[in-house]
Amino acid sequence: MERQEELDLAGKVVLVTGASRGIGRQTALDFARRGARLVLAARTTESGGVLPGTVSETLAQIEKLGAEGLAVPTDLADEAALEDLVEAAIERFGGVDILVNNAAATAGDFWSTPFLELSREDWLYQFDVNVHAPFTLIQLVTPIMRARGGGRILNVTTGSGEVFRLPEEPPKLEKVGDFSLAVPGYYASKRALDRLGNTLAPELAQWNIAVIGLMPGLVATEIVEWRARESGLDTSVAVPMSVPARVLTYFAACVNPMEYTGRLFWAQRELEDMGLEPDEAPAVPA
Repeated sequence: MERQEELDLAGKVVLVTGASRGIGRQTALDFARRGARLVLAARTTESGGVLPGTVSETLAQIEKLGAEGLAVPTDLADEAALEDLVEAAIERFGGVDILVNNAAATAGDFWSTPFLELSREDWLYQFDVNVHAPFTLIQLVTPIMRARGGGRILNVTTGSGEVFRLPEEPPKLEKVGDFSLAVPGYYASKRALDRLGNTLAPELAQWNIAVIGLMPGLVATEIVEWRARESGLDTSVAVPMSVPARVLTYFAACVNPMEYTGRLFWAQRELEDMGLEPDEAPAVPA
């Protein structure tokens, strides 16, 4: 890939889901450093759980960086909550320029539940968060972006044959050590999100709206580190959260996003190919 010039993001309104921790929080901080205005959506509003981070804590970090932000507690599986989220963005900032569909159902007993024991309820919940929420948010923001002259929709996904540029996908592993990778709801729903982006891109391109998918790879997020301690997962090859966050800000700022629309990319490879430098670690303690 040939690196494009990047536009100024100052004043752009960026809606990030799953912003209480992990890639979502890191991405929000990277956008804040570029002067963007952030709408932060996440379900975690109170500290003290297994994993650190709340949506209000991310907002505080953004404000310490001198950026404007709005924290909106949001259950991504609730359609009405998604409508309220977009309305809050409009009321505070007048609209949305960039949507980062980052949130995913990654915590719960269903994560390591064998297929034959997986309930339909848990299966559907993963699709609600991983596919139906992005579908609804894209429908809600597209008219707004169209009226503003265009926009960017960035979907954070997971491994896909296309991003590896191989004729066939690598074999899917069942587990690494004691850490289960047999999570049919997660992988099936994320692949559905990939195809959603592929199929929406041509229609949305007429309004100058790009839809780009990013596979972050194995990232040293809080939940990955926690699972490593619990299950013996080897995270020595995990990349820092700043890697996918930097590629997301690149796709949000590149001059010609239509070169990438409808396609899937792998964060570490694209960062290295284009010579992008990750932002420094957050200046504000987590």
